[in-house]
Amino acid sequence: MYKFFPVLFLLSTAFSGCTPPPETLTPKTPLSNPKNIIIMIGDGMGPAFTTAYRYYQDDQSTGKIELTVFDRLLVGMASTYPARVSGYVTDSAAAATALATGVKTYRGAIAVDVDKQPVETLLERAKKRGKATGIVVTSHIYHATPAAFMVHNERRGNYSEIADDYFDDRVDGQFKADVMLGGGWKSFMREDRNLVNEFIEAGYQYIDSMSQLPNVNYSNRKLLGLFADTGLKATLDDKNSDRLLKQTVAAVRILENNENGFVLMIEGSQIDWAGHGNDIARAMGEMEDFANTMEWVEQYVKQHPDTLMVATADHKTGGLAIGYHWQPKWLKNLTMSPEYMTRDIIKGTLALKDIHAKLGFELTEEELSTLALAQPQGFESLGIAILSLLDQRSNTKWASTSHSAGDVQVFSAGLNKSRFSGHQDNTEIGIELLKMLN
Repeated sequence: MYKFFPVLFLLSTAFSGCTPPPETLTPKTPLSNPKNIIIMIGDGMGPAFTTAYRYYQDDQSTGKIELTVFDRLLVGMASTYPARVSGYVTDSAAAATALATGVKTYRGAIAVDVDKQPVETLLERAKKRGKATGIVVTSHIYHATPAAFMVHNERRGNYSEIADDYFDDRVDGQFKADVMLGGGWKSFMREDRNLVNEFIEAGYQYIDSMSQLPNVNYSNRKLLGLFADTGLKATLDDKNSDRLLKQTVAAVRILENNENGFVLMIEGSQIDWAGHGNDIARAMGEMEDFANTMEWVEQYVKQHPDTLMVATADHKTGGLAIGYHWQPKWLKNLTMSPEYMTRDIIKGTLALKDIHAKLGFELTEEELSTLALAQPQGFESLGIAILSLLDQRSNTKWASTSHSAGDVQVFSAGLNKSRFSGHQDNTEIGIELLKMLN
């Protein structure tokens, strides 16, 4: 494989024997509910990613290591295991279902329980409460995480069915999301059905380029923006390097026009993809886009004290480890992702001798020779060689190309942020968010 790449009470008690639900063990002070809720998910973003990002962003001309938004807003940790049937290691579908519904389920499930029965999602309840809703992602908008907040399906890979339900499956006659931004032409514009045209006919603005975001009519409270066939380009390859931030700003500006408030789910989807690919350069690029977006949301919450922001990861990916004497300086000047470098060299549009211009540093003769030996063996071999070069230069280590069962961090700001402090299960996050919409 190429490396780049509730029944709530019944479920919880059945899973943990006679133990009462956590909220009876650790009472939390009732607080007023926020008008607006923003939930942010760094897909695959284990604690090593936020630590690496701190050092990556460090200003080495100062005598200290500067804190990041992750350090400022850290409030707790969360366990991520799925329903017992799937063991201890989750996936994006089961984890997003836990965050969106407060229910544990099997890997691959989209907002259905272990019996494949639909469970109410955060966005569905928000719609019932008269709130505006939205999803902003860097993957395709019908990928596992956004889908689990939107619709119900037995299998995350049923992309066409999931995309169809974005239009067909409604709450009291209303679409579940007023704003949808990310990739997804492939399943929205098919030979058998053109969902883009259907949404336009239903009154949505539609844009297919991020350059159109500044011209969006914010008074029109419906927006569909699709900017790629599936996922967006990696941030290292995208001229819209703050693509998650730009989408988020546009989404909030539309959703905040609703007098009853809004609920917005934002996902930094491709942190996970970088972890699966063991690509530290791409990982830091995606972390920067997610961090910049979190910083903007942090400021928005300060200016709107009736707003809550909760951020977390759905799981850990890649087993990232920061090696002794880690050197992030070798990752800061890339102008192209390793994947695109490999592609262009194989295509013949980038000479191997010129790869230094894309990496941002000169190669030793030994490093260049290693790449030259890998080039004739094809795309996969050359890609692995380039990634290995960056790992060696930066002293980055990886344990796997898959998910792991470790706990993830929880970050929060604004009204009710204390309700997410300390250790919790990912379902508790979902339960707390749903309570705030009662």
